[in-house]
Amino acid sequence: MPHFDPITPDGLIELIVDRVRELGERALVAIDGADAAEPDTMAHRIATALRDTGRTAEVVALHDYIRPASLRMEFGRTDEMSYRTAWFDYAALDREVIQALRRDARWLPALWNEARDRSARSPIRTAATDTVLFVAGPMLLGRGLAFDFTVHLDMSEPALRRRTPADDLWTVPALLHHDRDNPSAPTFFIRWDHPDRPALRIDDTARR
Repeated sequence: MPHFDPITPDGLIELIVDRVRELGERALVAIDGADAAEPDTMAHRIATALRDTGRTAEVVALHDYIRPASLRMEFGRTDEMSYRTAWFDYAALDREVIQALRRDARWLPALWNEARDRSARSPIRTAATDTVLFVAGPMLLGRGLAFDFTVHLDMSEPALRRRTPADDLWTVPALLHHDRDNPSAPTFFIRWDHPDRPALRIDDTARR
């Protein structure tokens, strides 16, 4: 049976950095979590710590791969199924980031500008041989994306409701539904109800 060991946020970042440094050239790391978990912030903190070790690290935010408003809101702004299946362009993320990094040593940092609802017009970037790309955002796991290392910031329903803005509470059932339908075995499963007091799941069957 798994159990959870308390860990400090800085200790968690150090642990992740140590493991990520073991990865080969041009690695891909998922920081999976609801917006309430602030996975982008965590990804940037890890990337900064990794750069301090001398390795190249960059962050791609899933919200920069959001679909145009006309597509994601086709069935209304608060449609649960749309949020799970049509809100973010996971296929484009796979094509322009994951596969592009592996095949061509390049990646597109952003596809769509969410605030302006138009193309991000972001230039393609070339990856150094030691580049680690952190991809951060909700519902990344369970989609067949070929990450080398995965971190899941897990939040209970009460924590999600407590930390999600009122206008976005409609996303909580979608997030919970996705997790139920896609039970994952991430490299690191982190209990994240209180980000200042995380806990790491210790499980003999956890994947590397």
